[in-house]
Amino acid sequence: MTEGIIRDGIHRLTQRVYYEDTDFSGNVYHANYLKYCERARSDFLRVLGIDQNAMLAAEGGLIFVVRRMLCDFLRPARFDDVIIVETVPGEMAGARFELAQRILRAGEPLFTATVTVALIDGRGRPRRMPAEMLSRFTGLPR
Repeated sequence: MTEGIIRDGIHRLTQRVYYEDTDFSGNVYHANYLKYCERARSDFLRVLGIDQNAMLAAEGGLIFVVRRMLCDFLRPARFDDVIIVETVPGEMAGARFELAQRILRAGEPLFTATVTVALIDGRGRPRRMPAEMLSRFTGLPR
């Protein structure tokens, strides 16, 4: 099992590109970049100590959802590449926060995304981030 690390305010998760991630050309299929980013966002929350299963099980059931994602595909990743997904938190307000994500191979940017994440309850209504959760984001190791 691979777990990312947070250093200098940036979460980094290392992943390998498997054959199943590629298309007929040997390049990573475009939708799989979103999967790599999703894994990194989930790991980022886990490393921060935010238990998404407990949030969902709690009264009212809280969950993070992607509201918006702006992506740039810069260069292709290929089978057997080792990539690093970086996640950097940005602006936080009310029920939403921004994340900047990028995928790198040997320091070379392959993909970038700006992601808006919202916190909603079990009925789909936005909910302000609890103070304890907010403090985990603002207290990132630098």
